[in-house]
Amino acid sequence: MKIAVFASGSGSNFQAILDACASGSLDASVSLLVCDKPGAFAEQRAASADIPVFSFSPKNFDGKAAFEEAILKELRARGIELLVLAGYMRLVGRTLLKEYEGRIINIHPSLLPAFPGLDAIGQAFDARVKISGITIHFVDEGMDTGPIIAQEPVRIEETDTKEDVQRKIQKLEHALYPKTIQTVIEERQRSVR
Repeated sequence: MKIAVFASGSGSNFQAILDACASGSLDASVSLLVCDKPGAFAEQRAASADIPVFSFSPKNFDGKAAFEEAILKELRARGIELLVLAGYMRLVGRTLLKEYEGRIINIHPSLLPAFPGLDAIGQAFDARVKISGITIHFVDEGMDTGPIIAQEPVRIEETDTKEDVQRKIQKLEHALYPKTIQTVIEERQRSVR
């Protein structure tokens, strides 16, 4: 299945997805990286793997619908079947949701519905919760409100710093996200048969 990964930063989950594809544990082809922060490290990861990049600056467009139309043109040109958000720090708008309804997934560093939005790890750490974790969900128009596909807890110890929690969550993300994407792909293939 042809997938596009959307990222805004370093792209560590993007790299985990690329590695899973290379090892054969993820039966997909990453056919495009979409990046809304030109120069982000994710773009270097894509270049190293010979993955085409559509990089854009939202301020150069007349609003979300305009830049999502430009993204959609790239996705259609490459026959993209599934969108995978991996640290993409924008809400997906109607333009992409209409075309890819039920085919956009996201990973979030908390056990949703707890701590949606920005800095979920910081929110959990400041709330002094004992358990946080990750959630992989389908994307809808809300902020981290779509149907949940998978969740895994992460214990926060008394002695953990925020950076410790971040490392634990990222390690779990890099393992669980590719596995969950594979599950979504298998379920889509079964439903098409």
